Amino acid sequence: MRYTKLKLFCLLSASGLLCLGSQKSVAQSTKDSIKYDHLDLFTPITWPTPGTELRASSGQPGAHYWQNRADYQIKAALNETPKDTTVTGEVTISYTNNSPDKLDYLWLQLDQNIFNPSSRGAATTPISGDRFDVKGFTRGGYHIATVTVTYMGKSYTVTPVITDARMQVRLAAPLGAKGDKIQVKVNYDFSIPYYGADRMGRKKFKDGYVYEIAQWYPRMCVYDDVEGWNTLPYMGLGEFYCEYGDFDYYITAPSNMLVFGSGDLQNPEQVLTPTQLSRLAEARKSDKTVMVVKPEEVAAQAARPVQGTRTWHFKMLNSRDVSWAASKAFIWDAAKVNFPSGRKGIAMSAYPVESLGSDVSESWGRSTEYLKNSMEIYSKAYYEYPWNSAVSVSGVALGMEYPGIIFCLDNLKGGNLWGDITHEIGHNWFPMIVGSNERKYMWQDEGFNTFINEYASIQFNHGEYADTTSRPARSLMRSLALNKDPLMTPSEAMDLRDYGLYYSKTSLGLNMLRNVVLGHDRFDYAFHTYIKNWALKHPTPYDFFRAMNSASGEDLNWFFKGWFFTTWKLDQAIAGVKYAEAGNPSKGILITLVNKEKLAMPVDLKIVQSNGKTEMVHLPVEIWQRGATWTFKYPSTSAIETITLDPDAQLPDVDLKNNTYQGTK
Repeated sequence: MRYTKLKLFCLLSASGLLCLGSQKSVAQSTKDSIKYDHLDLFTPITWPTPGTELRASSGQPGAHYWQNRADYQIKAALNETPKDTTVTGEVTISYTNNSPDKLDYLWLQLDQNIFNPSSRGAATTPISGDRFDVKGFTRGGYHIATVTVTYMGKSYTVTPVITDARMQVRLAAPLGAKGDKIQVKVNYDFSIPYYGADRMGRKKFKDGYVYEIAQWYPRMCVYDDVEGWNTLPYMGLGEFYCEYGDFDYYITAPSNMLVFGSGDLQNPEQVLTPTQLSRLAEARKSDKTVMVVKPEEVAAQAARPVQGTRTWHFKMLNSRDVSWAASKAFIWDAAKVNFPSGRKGIAMSAYPVESLGSDVSESWGRSTEYLKNSMEIYSKAYYEYPWNSAVSVSGVALGMEYPGIIFCLDNLKGGNLWGDITHEIGHNWFPMIVGSNERKYMWQDEGFNTFINEYASIQFNHGEYADTTSRPARSLMRSLALNKDPLMTPSEAMDLRDYGLYYSKTSLGLNMLRNVVLGHDRFDYAFHTYIKNWALKHPTPYDFFRAMNSASGEDLNWFFKGWFFTTWKLDQAIAGVKYAEAGNPSKGILITLVNKEKLAMPVDLKIVQSNGKTEMVHLPVEIWQRGATWTFKYPSTSAIETITLDPDAQLPDVDLKNNTYQGTK
């Protein structure tokens, strides 16, 4: 059967009057069932954040875009006792105010305070609990010992104002604008929760606890040109928004523990054995996974009596955060990462014996392979990973991401482990490289990441875990039909049954833009332009919308409005088919389409004629600019067997019964 593709925007012919008459009759007969209003969708939009010299109308940083900076030096210790395990620390923050504003006070995030029983996060956790449960740990939260400010060569102690998970530091003299600097030193400690809202915590295994430590130091809130101080409290679901800077940090832990952290280990000769150093050097040259600490070596290490402590020194440059993990139960393996520029890096995994399981090919024995390949795929496709190392850690968290380190659940296997690892390391692109505000716009990191994960699964190991049978648009129809919160809803206001749409609906929307609206070349160019322009910066949703419009050459505001700001649904229908000349199919047919729901999309039709000819007809979204019905003439040469709307199942059409026309035999 011959298959061709025909882009048919509108056929002007002598049957134009028939088209108009058909439109009118269909509109009248289906008036009660049509919710679509073209003025709702296509009325021009003025975004609430106008283009300025700070954020250009083209969706890129403006000529005078500025961003503050926070550099951190941290010294922390893991204190493991029979009664409790705590982290004690001292953080010195060197803060640079690049804004044009003088600052009378500073705001810091105290995310550990969510685990205080009196926190807002605890108060708003459902009585039945949820994935981000913060109840049941009575010792949680920071104890802030001292806060010291150093400015203009003078130091003074401050009594901070702590409100839930935020701390205000009121300054004795304002911090100057346009590059002025100040230092804030905080001494603190906290107890490590067992289940840290699926972000961190501790879990006991045969050979000891695995500690996944995150949100572990007071860190600066972002001060930006859009909102000033961003002080939304951490409450569980909504994640983080952080300034960029350099991190120089030291972790002191019992000497029988291995410690893994974001960034590069600075003192390997002091903390690793000669055997471990030799194997690590081998791994840096190997595309295959190399064991650094073997399974049979873990028990002997764990059984050693603790004789003092060791201090591990890490650095990570131009990052928005760092995290770490420690355990005496870790197996450790690693492999080389090949970046597009020719630079080499290293991917590592740390996991207890239980995660290895009986079948290495289906367990954490492949973690480093998954991590390495994901880093290489995303670096080639989107933006080269700017750091040198990454580590995947097995423990209590189902899946959580930080720059250079990810936490994944200890019992995952096969495709589930691949999916978790490629998703969590994918977050190093969104939002660790493209630094959006996760607390306010969850779709801008979770959804973008889910989108790139799909393509990684297709590319990895010849599609080993690619889902070649699913049709995501069709599988989402029921969810989209029932959801009541738009994607632009802030994280903590989204219904807990709907927040999965941040992932799936956003990803589906990007796929529709790529596959149906723009085509691969124009979408990819615009998406890459957005990533390049906002790497290591702070884009808003409106910067993304403008970037896609400008670089693709399309006004996509109709799509952004319907998909991100509403819960509108899509229902395209074939309303009528008739021959332009009665009884003579060779003179063409008139096909009438109806857009019944409030969302609109371009139309793809597969038309099969009785002579075996099959064609794809593409109609742009502009056919819906003047109303809910559209009739066009298709140049048929024989009788029509079938007409199918959206034959490739790209769109979440909520009623498939009206998507097919079956001709008479």
